[in-house]
Amino acid sequence: MKKVLLRSPILTQSGYGHHGRTVFRALLSRTDMFDVYLQPINWGNTSWLCENTPERALIDQIIKKTVAYMHGGGQFDMSLQVTIPNEWERIAPVNIGITAGIEATQISPKWIEKSNIMDRIITISEFAKSGFENTVYQAQNKQTGQPFEYKVFKPVSHIGYPVQEFEVEKVKLNLTTKFNFLTVAQMGPRKNLASTIKTFIETFRDNEDIGLIVKTNMAKNSKLDRVNTLNKLKNAVNSLGEKKCKIYLLHGKLSDNEMAGLYKNPKVKALVSATHGEGFGLPLFEAAYYGLPVIATDWSGHLDFLYMPQKQKNGKEKMKHMFGKVSYNLAPIQQEAVWQDVLIPEAHWAYPDLNSLKENMLDMHKDHGRFKKRAKQLQSWIKENFTEEKIYKQYVDEIIGFDSSMFYAPEKDEAEQNEVVLEFE
Repeated sequence: MKKVLLRSPILTQSGYGHHGRTVFRALLSRTDMFDVYLQPINWGNTSWLCENTPERALIDQIIKKTVAYMHGGGQFDMSLQVTIPNEWERIAPVNIGITAGIEATQISPKWIEKSNIMDRIITISEFAKSGFENTVYQAQNKQTGQPFEYKVFKPVSHIGYPVQEFEVEKVKLNLTTKFNFLTVAQMGPRKNLASTIKTFIETFRDNEDIGLIVKTNMAKNSKLDRVNTLNKLKNAVNSLGEKKCKIYLLHGKLSDNEMAGLYKNPKVKALVSATHGEGFGLPLFEAAYYGLPVIATDWSGHLDFLYMPQKQKNGKEKMKHMFGKVSYNLAPIQQEAVWQDVLIPEAHWAYPDLNSLKENMLDMHKDHGRFKKRAKQLQSWIKENFTEEKIYKQYVDEIIGFDSSMFYAPEKDEAEQNEVVLEFE
């Protein structure tokens, strides 16, 4: 049995917290193979979970076990580090970096440096995987002056999230509109929430029976955050002029059961996102496996589950979009979105065509039955292919699927890649 340290923001209300809990459950699916230890870390300014559940009790118990073991000088056979690559370290004989990747076209040089000190990288989607495999910089060795390609040379794979359905708990929404779109996104440039709201109002300005539920926050789920979020949302909406359509703010932590109730509320007709890009897109995934029609930018990680194979007349399978796909253009990320060593100025992401977004919203309202039928087909396919059993097995297979040849001492030129001067193309 291998002693495995899982280092992640497992107790935070964040995407990486969800990611960490997924890996934790995968490890617990094979307690005959893994002796699990936990090192919780922060994730930005996000709040920590405050739950009284059997899983939380087990997490707390394992954290105490880990502290005692480390204070006694205990060592681990392997580390699994679920966070952004900037925070990856060599802390065990075998180290696996697990990350949601990036929402843009290329990863930073810092991510390449950190990826190459790990033994393997597991990311969340085919799109995120391609960012690690296809990013290449032209660099120069400081000592020899020789040019070389600076890139990730460690193996990269991807594993998505599993379906987790919960019993429905109603959320008090006080909706006065019969047909409502839902958007779930934190405020900030990456999710492009402002464009979603602006396009909705411009599309349905004079229709008093249509609403948009905005499930959002700025950083935390506190009362102060709610006040700041409400003020920012009001200012944004008021700047767009008079309207009859409705905007509803939904702020704060909802339980998994309440989120299920939100997705399955009969007055909630579709989830809409004008996202610039997603490593995976958890709210889009949840909406899809609860059978809610989706409108989203036709680019990045969420295409892994919003397209599904369908047989053609010639018997061959073809991937078909099962959502309202919004066309886009790729362009450099905005200056305000730049995040040092994470989202770099050279990277591009999608800028959705707002006319395409508007047309999809109008079509969804006009012909909802067609979108709902397609959403049900997609729901069945997702529930068959993204089961907990399948996803956890993929993690176990990746974790134990090492060959001893992977743990060679790096060649000199690879070991010296930290000592190069990068020349960007």
